[in-house]
Amino acid sequence: MALKDIDKKADSKGKGIAGLWTFIKFIFVSLIAMIVQFALLNLLPLIPFIKEMYAQNEPFEWWVFFCSAEIGGLGYFIVNNTANITAQIVSFFVNREKTFNSSANIAITLPIYIVFTLALIAFSAWLNPTLKDVFIGLGWGDGLAANTATMICSAVQFFLYFPVDKILFHKKKEEKPAEEEK
Repeated sequence: MALKDIDKKADSKGKGIAGLWTFIKFIFVSLIAMIVQFALLNLLPLIPFIKEMYAQNEPFEWWVFFCSAEIGGLGYFIVNNTANITAQIVSFFVNREKTFNSSANIAITLPIYIVFTLALIAFSAWLNPTLKDVFIGLGWGDGLAANTATMICSAVQFFLYFPVDKILFHKKKEEKPAEEEK
């Protein structure tokens, strides 16, 4: 059964079931975006020049963002934010097309989404290394600390993105045929 058929069946059951189905699709898209994010979080540090940044053992400080030397400094900052941004790009297009079946104007929705995303990424760019530092201080391994911090930030983003996406990606009203308007 095609996704469009399931969407039509859910719509025919009423707004409650249709809303629940939309939320379920959002969960799956979020999982796909999270897989992208975790894959990059764990693969990017293997790139030689990023590996060198981790090995320099220098903290990274800029504005409110701080990544201690113990968690990877500038290397971790770059990896974490690259993974997050890429996941959000995937999420935008898949949610627009598949989750919300939206035909909302990209020229309007994309800039709003970008501003919201930049604010969330800035928050996560502060929170993620802060949490990773705490977890490293508790004696956790680097990978476990990074992945746990990313899970927490992903959960926060998940619960903030759904209502924003629901507003941004509203369905356009279907036009009535000319005969019905008379």
